[in-house]
Amino acid sequence: MGRERNSWQAWRRLLVRQVLHSLDALEGELNPLKKKLAKDHYYRFRSVEEVKLGIKLGVCIDANRATVDDWLRLPGISIHQARTLVELSRAGSPLTCWEDVAAATGISAHSFRAFGDVVKFYYYDPDSEITPRQLNVNRASARELALIPTIEPSLAKRLVYYRERFGPYQDWLDLKHRLQLPPQVITALLHYLRF
Repeated sequence: MGRERNSWQAWRRLLVRQVLHSLDALEGELNPLKKKLAKDHYYRFRSVEEVKLGIKLGVCIDANRATVDDWLRLPGISIHQARTLVELSRAGSPLTCWEDVAAATGISAHSFRAFGDVVKFYYYDPDSEITPRQLNVNRASARELALIPTIEPSLAKRLVYYRERFGPYQDWLDLKHRLQLPPQVITALLHYLRF
């Protein structure tokens, strides 16, 4: 009796998995954008309609924490404009509305408003304990770096030494490989350093 019950439960789980897989495949055929978004988190929308579908599927860009790749997802934004937006927010000039984005890019605010709520304009207090101030690892001194909770003075000195000897760090992978840092250290530094 127990063997038959286990067999029945295994068969039932298999059947449920097959049905769910079939439903996922059907949904992918009916909504190809969802399939694209699942495969590519930096999918570049081609139209306002795709942006609106993206919003329904949970896409959200935080204007003041967005990367260049995040901004490039929106149709009509060039790499130069995306870099300008990122540099403004990192330099301490928060983007508070579409008019700020329009002024920085030279694109009309009306064009941006068509994108709806895909971009959120959150405010981050620079003095807040919750939101740590990010230091540029290619400009900060060893003393400034040592103030970061996860960086010991010896690591701060190594960061500066390798930067001065071999040039600026390109990205997180470059930093990790040069200093032979374990993944948990890189994860801890993500909120404190930028390039």
